[in-house]
Amino acid sequence: MINNLQMFGFEALWSPYYFLTICLVTVLYFFIIGRWRGNFIGAEAVSRKTKAYFVISMVLLYICKGGPVDLLGHFMFSAHMTQMAIVYLVIPPLFILGIPPWLARSVIYLKGVKPVFEFFTKPLIALLLFNGLFSLYHIPLLFDFIKTDMTLHGIVSIVLFVAAFCMWWPLVNQLEEEQTLSSLKKLGYIFADGVLLTPACALIIFANHSLYATYTDSSAWVQALSLCVPPSMIASLGQLAPEMFNTLPPVEDQQLGGVIMKIIQEIVYGTVLGFIFFQWARKEREKETYMPDFSEPQDIKSKEIPSTPPLN
Repeated sequence: MINNLQMFGFEALWSPYYFLTICLVTVLYFFIIGRWRGNFIGAEAVSRKTKAYFVISMVLLYICKGGPVDLLGHFMFSAHMTQMAIVYLVIPPLFILGIPPWLARSVIYLKGVKPVFEFFTKPLIALLLFNGLFSLYHIPLLFDFIKTDMTLHGIVSIVLFVAAFCMWWPLVNQLEEEQTLSSLKKLGYIFADGVLLTPACALIIFANHSLYATYTDSSAWVQALSLCVPPSMIASLGQLAPEMFNTLPPVEDQQLGGVIMKIIQEIVYGTVLGFIFFQWARKEREKETYMPDFSEPQDIKSKEIPSTPPLN
């Protein structure tokens, strides 16, 4: 498989344009939290952990969208679903955790941004928006149409990422004033998130035939492949077919993709669920520690007031 991918060249495997974009965003981030930090109200020093979250999110984004995973996703549906799972379930929470609170406030509290941001990050709206868009995207007719149009594919990818950001915001944001969900509600939010994503995965896992023409029809596949490989290079390689790059039959590869998506989802949601639960338990223990015990009467000793000497 790797040897077959090499024929498409270094640019298709490791996009230099995407690499430069990621580098520029990362450099800008470090300038903002470093040299330019004094221009922001309430700016504080950023911890190493926060910086690490941001850098990891950028590295994963490049690997998934600018690296071999993106090219492989045009040959194998299972690779496509792995890419989707990482880009929309792993990267957004890391990205949010990598933004210091003072920087987040300076952006989302802008006059034109605040009302729109508050609307789309309302838990119910964010939950339905992301899962609804994700499910619509994987309707076969829409999927094949989007995968063969470069402009539309770019727009949909950005919209899905923004929707994923909004979906994760109520769960992992670090702003005290944006904590709209209690720990118990967060647990319910994650559970509902998992339930809403299940139908799309189930449709893919239990289908007994190939759903997507871009992985079985040669003409549609070549058209989709041209989104990340120059058409001139594709033409120079002669006759190509999707089965040349996939060792699994299309149906099995499709089912594997649905299983991978569900497994990654369960791992990510389970990790967040455990973190929220233990955080909640720790807060409850702290409350019990500092709460006075009124079950027993308090032993209050009144101070003796010296008696006034009798007046003669």
